[in-house]
Amino acid sequence: MHGNFFLELSLILVIAGVVSTIMKLLRQPLIIGYIFSGLLLGPYFLNIVGKPEVLSDFSTFGIALLLFIIGLGLNPRVVREVGKAAVYIGVGQIAFTASFGFAIAKLLGFATTAAIYIAIALTFSSTIIILKILSDKKETGQLYGKVATGMLLVQDIAATIVLIVAAGLQDGGLPLPELSVTLGFTLLLAVGLVLASVKVLPKFSRFISDSQEYLFLFSIAWGFGVASLFAQAGLSIEVGALFAGVALATQPYATEVSSRLRPLRDFFVVLFFIVLGVQLELTNFLDVLVPALVFSSFVLLGNPLIVLTIMGLLGYTKKASFKVALTVAQISEFSLIFVLLGLELGQIDQQIVSIVTLVGLITIAGSTYMMLYDEKLYDLFEHKLRLFERKKIKYGQTSATKKNDIILFGYARGGHELVRHFKRMKKKFLIIDYDPDAIDQLENNQLPHAYGDVTDIEFLDEIGIEQAKLVISNVTDFNTNLFLTTHVRANNSNAIIIPHSENPEEAAMLYEHGATYVMMPHYIGSERVGKMINRVGLKKSDFTASREKHLRYVQRHIT
Repeated sequence: MHGNFFLELSLILVIAGVVSTIMKLLRQPLIIGYIFSGLLLGPYFLNIVGKPEVLSDFSTFGIALLLFIIGLGLNPRVVREVGKAAVYIGVGQIAFTASFGFAIAKLLGFATTAAIYIAIALTFSSTIIILKILSDKKETGQLYGKVATGMLLVQDIAATIVLIVAAGLQDGGLPLPELSVTLGFTLLLAVGLVLASVKVLPKFSRFISDSQEYLFLFSIAWGFGVASLFAQAGLSIEVGALFAGVALATQPYATEVSSRLRPLRDFFVVLFFIVLGVQLELTNFLDVLVPALVFSSFVLLGNPLIVLTIMGLLGYTKKASFKVALTVAQISEFSLIFVLLGLELGQIDQQIVSIVTLVGLITIAGSTYMMLYDEKLYDLFEHKLRLFERKKIKYGQTSATKKNDIILFGYARGGHELVRHFKRMKKKFLIIDYDPDAIDQLENNQLPHAYGDVTDIEFLDEIGIEQAKLVISNVTDFNTNLFLTTHVRANNSNAIIIPHSENPEEAAMLYEHGATYVMMPHYIGSERVGKMINRVGLKKSDFTASREKHLRYVQRHIT
């Protein structure tokens, strides 16, 4: 069977399909099914996979495609929004997790070298698993999704440096020349991508996008080509693929590229998780069980507590902090690569590899459930999370306890245009946001605002939600809008409630729970264009006035 790769791959996919069907019937995450499929196919059970390295090479395509597609959804402006926070959170989490991990390993009696390897292995989170779940939940564009993605990028760069240092120490010294070359080459590539994105690609936009077949080929060539360049520079393929996607994110065909690549991505990502299961080393299971459980408990509970604390100090709400914190409750595929490197260098033994492997299996499974059910977990622990949130809320120019005719939740998506109309109406208004950067922008513009979480009932009471005449929500999360609509309708029956919705099904539910009107950007945009066409007609020159007016609006709001 091993000689016929097609039959081997077919059997692997059939078994994965059967296991995944069982998982779906049991309403369990499919990622867990893929990993268990790999364990079942591996040497401990069926021993079907003859050459896991071949499957691993295939799965690399899935990793690159996943990160490339994530990058396509990250506009560089968004990256700037969370860049500072991502660096603070990423570096802080690495430092504290490594320190606590080392202390725990020493308390368990491990030698210093082994404790260092274990501590570093516990530090890094799985980019693939986190971004796969964020993508499946369609939450990469939410604030916590952006922060988590930025934090993972910081971790990936740090992981690359750690691997270079570990490999260099084999020769007895710190590999400063290799590090300098890697960082220099990376900076050169980043500058080149910025120039290509701003100066070159826009000029060829029509040429690239006028053929769907060519667009598909160009996007794959671009993504894999840039990822390979970053790999040659000494960084990971993941970092390169993410940068490649960000470089294309501002192009008009980015959404089309993303939708066309998703089926291909899903196939190869499935192979990645199967390979992960195949390669898990579970020798001396009983001997490593106790330390693995101790380290797993630290990763599942300690890592989130560290991130909660850091994000609280940075000024994020407890909900955003909690959801980001849950993403770091597992170790990564890098952890396995790192300890295998240590084994190859003779610095640790097989027992350490087995411990880290078991920790990986436990934490990947545990964190998957935690991320998928983060809303329910948040509801369960909400009151206990106040410890991790800033004590003093920013109220801005207007005290949040005063009566306001209008309360607007979420400033980033069209809030400035609404504020312009509020001023014309000469009504008292208050803007609520939980993004510290948005708060800074509101302060700079001297607009009345408050920092807070929409789902915090005590906060809603503080800002006088029961006295508002108009409540508008620009928040994109459906559950948040449903909560706000229900709460306002129950406590302020005369208020006009206008929440945001992305699709008709959610809009219908919002209407059912008391929304006065539901903003659907696609519907409103189509409705306005339809009215304009009906008013202006089909002569191109008659659109000039509308075009110039809209162009002035767009230019006025470019930041």
